[in-house]
Amino acid sequence: MISEVLGLSLADIYSRSLVDFSEQTAFSLINKEKLTYREFGDSVEHLTEILNKHGVKKGEKVAILGNNMPNWAVSYFAITTSSRVVVPILPDFTAFEIVNVIEHSESSVVIVSEKLHYKLSASLLDSLKLVISMDTLEVIKSAGEQDYTLNELPRPEDLASIIYTSGTSGASKGVMLTHRNLVTQNYMANKLLPIFREDVFLSILPLSHAYECSLGLILPLSRGAQVVYLHGAPTPSLLLPALTQVRPTIMLSVPLIVEKIYKNKIRPMFTKTWITQFLYSISFIRRALHKVAGKKLCQTFGGNLRFFGIGGSKLDGVVEKFLADAGFPYGIGYGLTETSPLLAGAIPGKVKWQSTGPKLPDIEMKILNPNHKKIGEIVVKGPNVMSGYYKDPVTTASCFTEDGWFRTKDLGYIDKNGNLYIKGRKDNMMVGANGENIYPEEIEATINEHDMVLESLVVNTKGKLVAMVHFNYEQIEKLHTFNEEAEVNMTQRVEEVKKELMEYVNSRVNKSSKILEILEQSSPFEKTATQKIKRYLYN
Repeated sequence: MISEVLGLSLADIYSRSLVDFSEQTAFSLINKEKLTYREFGDSVEHLTEILNKHGVKKGEKVAILGNNMPNWAVSYFAITTSSRVVVPILPDFTAFEIVNVIEHSESSVVIVSEKLHYKLSASLLDSLKLVISMDTLEVIKSAGEQDYTLNELPRPEDLASIIYTSGTSGASKGVMLTHRNLVTQNYMANKLLPIFREDVFLSILPLSHAYECSLGLILPLSRGAQVVYLHGAPTPSLLLPALTQVRPTIMLSVPLIVEKIYKNKIRPMFTKTWITQFLYSISFIRRALHKVAGKKLCQTFGGNLRFFGIGGSKLDGVVEKFLADAGFPYGIGYGLTETSPLLAGAIPGKVKWQSTGPKLPDIEMKILNPNHKKIGEIVVKGPNVMSGYYKDPVTTASCFTEDGWFRTKDLGYIDKNGNLYIKGRKDNMMVGANGENIYPEEIEATINEHDMVLESLVVNTKGKLVAMVHFNYEQIEKLHTFNEEAEVNMTQRVEEVKKELMEYVNSRVNKSSKILEILEQSSPFEKTATQKIKRYLYN
């Protein structure tokens, strides 16, 4: 029963894990240091003593800016279990954004990794009470020691974290999550997918994002599992050998990673010659080929994978069909930073194509003001919903209905079996000339199904729908070789692909959603931490 965890804090989860799993490996950096749960506890205690020694009081904000590593986890738990408030900062934030976050959150302490120290200006460092190295857990800069004994454990209603979102709309807000929010989320997530002490997580998403922090840090720690971090970004050259070495049982990902694997590695195998193209177009043969490719893919991931969680944005429908045919153990989740984050999910074997699965049992969810197609705004209630935006009561109030439902600003519908389907963001929805609702995300999904497309963005320009498209140049070049052309004229070929794409898309969408122009986006779109396109930069 969820009532049993409503009275707990992160300190309760943490202390119980240290007792129950003391000699098991908790966190490790691949090919480098490993920490058992006991050693992890020792490091947390050491860092807590530093915070005490330098007068960091209860409720004071401590920012952490670092790449994924065991000491990121140490920093997080040293702060939260000692009644301070953690402010995780995304590593790809600019120096300007970092200053804004630190100043807005009123953080007096920063724990920073060596690789990201350059993003902190001298004037910012001067303004801080304390700066600590994440790599060594040693003091870099201090305003002086002023012993402060803090023995008070956090209460469930206390603020645990302020997470500044890097949203697609461009406005970064400080989401306030309490201990109760995070503890109940942890309970719900484990009910959806039970985690065991034998599980090994390979972490590839930034810990400063709510998705990875809740489900890839707090959840495994609460169940005695092991988390392994990469020594850098999850590029193929780093990720592939790590998969072979770590042989993870659980990974959390965003759609873009698996979509790239399909479009750049798997799909080309079936389109090398006109014979394979023809065979691949026959549905039962395609499913058989997918099954063979799926076995190889599972081996590439180490052979032990039992759950590959996909969240953060919608998964491409064609790629999802491949994963389903292949028997790949993928699950789908949906949520927001404001909900700690998970709201709905489906585990392997229970996923419905293009659905996020049903809502979690311990929250309430409904569709607000549904239209004739039963599509409306998704609103929720639950113990995992944030307490508000930091120092922004006006925006906080606007995010809740008068009777207390949190507005997700996502549009969707719930089928008769309780499965949730996301249609798009309320703020992105357009209205056609005939009054029909147009969801750009749906058009983008159709565009992205094309072999020669990597990603796209649909915008409304002076009343007409325009698609900005980043093409799969590698595949376009291979197509030239396949056609035995003497010279590759990429510009000419892209123009041909544009015409083909226009016909492809407009034959598959309704009249009001037809695109009138395609603009080439030569470089990848700028994205958030969960690899969603920052739409505001292109509108």
